[in-house]
Amino acid sequence: MKLGAQMYTVRNQCKTPEDLDRSLEKLAEIGYRTVQLSGFPYDPAAVRRRCDELGLSVELTHSSGDRITGDTDRLIEDHRILGCTNVGIGGFPGERTPEGVRKFIADFTPAMEKIAAAGMKFQYHNHGFEFQKFDGVTLLDILRAETDPRLMGFTLDTYWVQYGGACVADTVTALAGRIDVFHFKDMAMTAEGQRFAPVGDGNLSWDTILAALERAGAKVGFVEQDDCYGEDPFACLARSYRYLSKKM
Repeated sequence: MKLGAQMYTVRNQCKTPEDLDRSLEKLAEIGYRTVQLSGFPYDPAAVRRRCDELGLSVELTHSSGDRITGDTDRLIEDHRILGCTNVGIGGFPGERTPEGVRKFIADFTPAMEKIAAAGMKFQYHNHGFEFQKFDGVTLLDILRAETDPRLMGFTLDTYWVQYGGACVADTVTALAGRIDVFHFKDMAMTAEGQRFAPVGDGNLSWDTILAALERAGAKVGFVEQDDCYGEDPFACLARSYRYLSKKM
C-alpha cells in the first residue's frame, strides 16, 4: 500500500504555477511519492514535468461532475498526460435521496464507460450523508449495489465514514475489492466539537483500519486534512507522514 498526499490540503498554497511547483517540492521533501490533484487549477503537462523531476506520480484527481459528464474525452486526455488512471469526483452532485443516487448513477454511467474503455477508473468520494438510512438501506448501500465494480470504485474517506456514524473497518470490509484509492483523515474531539487532525493526532483506530484496508486490497492512501486551523498544512502533512510511515 502506497502513501500519498491529497493536495486539497495545500490548495491555498497552489494559487500560481510557481506556488504549485514549490508545493510539490515540499511534499517530495517530506517523503511523499504520489499525490492527488484537487482544489486548484493546473496544467497537466506542466504538472507531469514537475512531478517527473521530483520523483512523484499523480494517481488520483478530483474533477467537477459537469466536467466528468460534459467534457469526458478531454478529461481522459488530461489524465493520459498526467499518467493518472483514477478519475475521481470529490462530492455528490445531486439530491441526497435514493432517487437522487439512482439519477447520479444513470447520468454518470456513460462517462464511467468511456473512462473504463480508456483503461482508467471512475472513483467516488464519500462524505457523511451517504450513511443516511431510507427504510433500513443507506445511500452508500445503493451506490455499492447498483454500480458496476468494473466501472466505479470508492475513494473511501475515513473521517467522513466516522462522521456518518459507521465503523470505518466494517465499511472497508463491505467495499473490499472496490477501494483502489482512499483518504487517510483523522478526527479529533475538542471543546468545540469534531475537528480534522493530522493522522495519529485524533481518535480513529488506525491499527484496525489499516488491517482492514490491507485485507480489502487497497492500493494507495492519500493523507488529507481539510482544515489545519491556522497551522502550516505542510507541517500537518509531515506529522501524518511520520506517523503512517511507521505503521505501514
